[in-house]
Formats: sequence, C-alpha cells, structure tokens
Amino acid sequence: MKKVFSEIPSLPLPTGRLGSMCRGILFAFGWAVLCLSSASAQEVSELRFGGKVPPEVNRIYERGLNYLVQSQSSSGGWGKSHYRNGVTALGVMAILSSGEDPNFGRYSTTLHRALRQLIKTQNSKTGYFESSMYDHGFCMLALSEAYGAVDDRVLWQKATAGKEEESSTNAPRTIGKALELAVKCALTSQNQNPHGAWRYSPSATDADTSVAGAVLVGLLAARNAGIEIPDENIEDALEYFAVMTSPEGSVGYSGLGSWGQSLARSSIANLVFSIGKQKDWEEHKLTLGHIKKNINSKTSSHWSQEYSNYYLAQALFQSDFEAWQEWNSEMIDHLSKNQKDNGSFDFGSHGVAYSTSMSLLALALNYRFLPIYER
Repeated sequence: MKKVFSEIPSLPLPTGRLGSMCRGILFAFGWAVLCLSSASAQEVSELRFGGKVPPEVNRIYERGLNYLVQSQSSSGGWGKSHYRNGVTALGVMAILSSGEDPNFGRYSTTLHRALRQLIKTQNSKTGYFESSMYDHGFCMLALSEAYGAVDDRVLWQKATAGKEEESSTNAPRTIGKALELAVKCALTSQNQNPHGAWRYSPSATDADTSVAGAVLVGLLAARNAGIEIPDENIEDALEYFAVMTSPEGSVGYSGLGSWGQSLARSSIANLVFSIGKQKDWEEHKLTLGHIKKNINSKTSSHWSQEYSNYYLAQALFQSDFEAWQEWNSEMIDHLSKNQKDNGSFDFGSHGVAYSTSMSLLALALNYRFLPIYER
C-alpha cells in the first residue's frame, strides 16, 4: 500500500470541505489501484499454482491412485502391454502429480517400487529404456519430475513389510545418474537421425511426431531439472515439428504432405512449442487454432482417446487458459461418469493401468505440483 500511495503525485490541496472531497477522491483512486494490483497478482498466482481443486477431481484422483496401488505387480511395474516401461513411468507421473509426499506419503511405497523397477530395467551402458523410444521418453519425463523430489536414500532403503528388496549398499544408480544416462541416449539417437528427431528405435533414421513428442517433452523436463542439454538439440527438434505443421495447423505423422486430422499430434506440437519457449512462432498459433476449431468435432473421438486427452489438457493449459478451464470442466464430468467401481478407467488402448494413468494425468493440471506443468 505504501508503494501505491507513494506514486500518487503530491499536489497542493484546498482546505475545508473541498479539500476533504479531493482527499477522498485521491484515497479512492489509490485504493482502486491497490485492489486492481492485488487482483492481478491473485490471477497470476491462481494461473500458476491453481485455485481450489474441485472436490470431484480429488475423488477421481484418489480412487484412481488406489487402483494403481492395488494393481501394481510385485516387481514394481504395471501393465502387460508392449510399452511396459512407459506405462510404469506414467504411473509414477500420476502419483507424483497428486502432491502427496513422495518420500513418506500415502503412495510413497508404491512410487518407490515403481522407480526402482524403472532404474533396474534401464540399460546401464546405453541408458536406454526398452522397448521403444516411446517408453524412453516417458521414463525421462518421470525421472525428471522425481529428481530432486524423491530422496535416493529413502528410495533404496529396505522395503517395508519385512522383505528386503534392495538396500542402499547395492542400489544400481541414483535418479540423477539414471536421468543423465537417459538424456545421453536420447541425444545420441537424435544426433544420428537426419530429421533431428526420433522414432521407435534409438538407431532409427526416420522420425514421427508422436514418438518425437514423448522424447522431446522428456528432454525439456530434464532441462528444467538442471540436466545440461545443448540448445541446438532442442532447436532441431522444435524445427522438425515446425516443418511437420501444415498451414491449417494440422500436424503430420511421419513424412511431409500427409497431415491428416489429429488432435493428439496438433496438441503435441503446440505443447512442445509452448514449453520450448516458442509461443511467438506462427506454427504455435496455427496448431492452437486447429485444436480449438476441432476440439468438439464428432470425428475427433477425443473423449475415447486418453492419449489425446493427456496432450490436449497440457496444450490448452499452456496456450489458452480460459479454453482449458472450459475443457477441464467437461473432462471432469466425462471421467467421473466413466470411472469403474475399482477406480480404474478402461478405454481400450494399452491396458487398464495405461488408461487409468493417462486419464488421471489429463486432470493433473488441477494440482500443478510438477515443474513440467508450470505455465
């Protein structure tokens, strides 16, 4: 308040009733400035950190996480699909996104078991997370968000329930070391790829925007976590997405000229432009326009595609907060109606664990605990 009033010019005021009126006007003006300033600060705070989380989101999330706790395998992973490491990484993200204490909270045992499983399955020489670069990208993302939040000493200590799974004396590697190895693998793969991007295999010489999106978001998250990543690698990957964007804002899959209609691909491209600090690019505006134009299209079938929902939530949040608020409200209603009695979701893509984790992550921006969700 002192700063606001100090900026009001010091003017000679008349005395008497007229002087009182003038002082009242100036006080009202100063108070209005202060209120506007406070409202602006509140809006910025709510945008970045979120307001009150809708009770229905808490209910959906808690039931979903309870399902993940109950369905986790003894080895620490989830799912029987081809992309097993990727599904486990998404489970890790879902737990981390809830805001529960990752070291001693309700889901910490489940979280630690999953992280240990990921690290133990990583190739200790190449840093690769099998069985595809899809898995690798999601694993990088999960490790990036866990890095600095999960205490390695707690992670590798003796498991509870009296069974020794792994002790700190024979822990394979820290989260930071695993993340560094994963980043090295992704950069090596990109550097030998003529498109400056990625596809299923680390040694692939072609690329597609779906796999490349998973890997690039993982790299951007790793950079946010403090891992050194050359600017040219990020720039090359973003340029790949720019080249793959049509004048209408649709984004091709692999190869030029066949853009097609895909909310997921346009959302992926829009998201990487946003968190890659390129919101001023024309391609960012084009992809956002395409998303908003087609979001309610009956042909998009986005309500039955948890993969699209996962990226759509993040793209809208980063690029158009009001549009995200409206879409988020609809998504809460949709997921509330489709959650199973055991807390899971089953939309039929890559198994129940995948579907559940992706559906929860489509709502995770209501919490905004993770650095990758900062706007």
